[in-house]
Amino acid sequence: MSITIYVPGDSSAVSLGADRVATAIANEAAKRSLDIRLIRNGSRGMFWLEPLVEVLTENGRVAYGPVQTGDVAGLFDANFTQGGSHPLCLGLTEELDYLKKQQRLTFARIGLTDPVSLDDYIANDGYRGLSNALKLPQADIVKAVTDSGLRGRGGAAFPTGIKWNTVLNTPSEQKYIICNADEGDSGTFSDRMVMEGDPFVLIEGMTIAGIAVGATQGYIYLRVEYPYAHVALNTAIEKAYQAGYLGADIQGSGKKFDLEVRLGAGAYICGEETSLMESLEGKRGLVRFKPPLPAISGLFGKPTVVNNVISLASVPIILDRGGDYYRDFGMGRSRGTLPLQLAGNIKHGGLVELAFGLTLRELLYDFGGGSASGRPIRAVQVGGPLGAYLPESQFDTPLDYEAFAAIWAVLGHGGIVVFDDTVDMAEMARYSMEFCAIESCGKCTPCRIGSTRGYEVIDDIIAGRDLDKNIPLLRDLCNTLLNGSLCALGGMTPYPVLSALNHFPEDFGIKDKAEAV
Repeated sequence: MSITIYVPGDSSAVSLGADRVATAIANEAAKRSLDIRLIRNGSRGMFWLEPLVEVLTENGRVAYGPVQTGDVAGLFDANFTQGGSHPLCLGLTEELDYLKKQQRLTFARIGLTDPVSLDDYIANDGYRGLSNALKLPQADIVKAVTDSGLRGRGGAAFPTGIKWNTVLNTPSEQKYIICNADEGDSGTFSDRMVMEGDPFVLIEGMTIAGIAVGATQGYIYLRVEYPYAHVALNTAIEKAYQAGYLGADIQGSGKKFDLEVRLGAGAYICGEETSLMESLEGKRGLVRFKPPLPAISGLFGKPTVVNNVISLASVPIILDRGGDYYRDFGMGRSRGTLPLQLAGNIKHGGLVELAFGLTLRELLYDFGGGSASGRPIRAVQVGGPLGAYLPESQFDTPLDYEAFAAIWAVLGHGGIVVFDDTVDMAEMARYSMEFCAIESCGKCTPCRIGSTRGYEVIDDIIAGRDLDKNIPLLRDLCNTLLNGSLCALGGMTPYPVLSALNHFPEDFGIKDKAEAV
């Protein structure tokens, strides 16, 4: 009887040596004439323990980590194939605190299965949502998504059901579904983990969306920096076609949906939905004026649903278990769960999926374990490079869209980057302005020119020149960017700049906090 061993094929695990460890395990097993079945699963999201090797035993899956090639022979000597004791043994995977305290809905399968095995996917509740959707009128599918309270997980938090309903009720001979997989925010990796660790859930979600609104063609707009996701998606799409889950007659229903992956060249601006559509049409990625909204006139001028990976990957469980089930997680208008990504100066970096409502402090210390350096955490940037910097006094804010808006911050895509007390917040503010200047598409003047003038002014402030003139000038520039930019790139750059200035004025050479306002 063969022994089943799991070694992640996730690109984060691979960067930490997972491929080498998998090869070493296969070689050592062959040397010892042991019959093993080696599965390259998705990562469990505990990156400080990667490469995390799991062995299937009669008591469940036992975890060992972090494993390097030099540890492999010793693991075999310790009978790890039967869950034997070893210094790297962590016990049953499902009993690890970091995992046990989570509420994994969208990430329920990731780490459990072979990502590109359709049989594994179906055996673990896959395609149940699509099966239900095929039996429902289109309006009822949209209603289930609306009732769930699902909002865009890409950052804008727009209600998904409203977007779908608009596309459903806009007459057109052709409609499209676009998955925005151009995950470009700093500290974010949840989209990548889904595409590498459970690609079928995204395919199923997009297929349900297509059936719901009457779209027959879907595109996954994937950033070129994600080669492992590219391979996993194409492999899974091919298997979905072969099994009749994509194509002209989905599971004998007479419904049609085709899907393909398109690679973007790595422009941050193409994470904005209208720039993304310009790029898909073969044009330069420039922001479009709105209206018209993409839901009415989107790709090639046709009604288009544009959702990000996590939004679409959340749809199958909603259609499987019902909108009410999903809505029962969360707080206020923030329903369901959000995959939160811990990065930067944090001891236990990784992915945490939980219902909205826990505080930033709980996330940083109960899951993250505090800073990796052991020094006090001074600031946390939430929501990517255009998110606000939050000081320790705001760490008790619940993770909720409206609660964050109330303190002039954004949850965004759920990326959280941690800084200890050695950070220079004036330099971080300068970086935000420079980032905007580099990544601007150049279409609107506030973003194109304002960001360049912005980091020049911050240079003067850092040098201590004319603070009484340059601090008000910086605020005036931010006001222009905030209110005059065409899209969120320019419109949100003031968030990190002004939050740094307001909460950490001493880093800008301001001795009296009142002078910073």
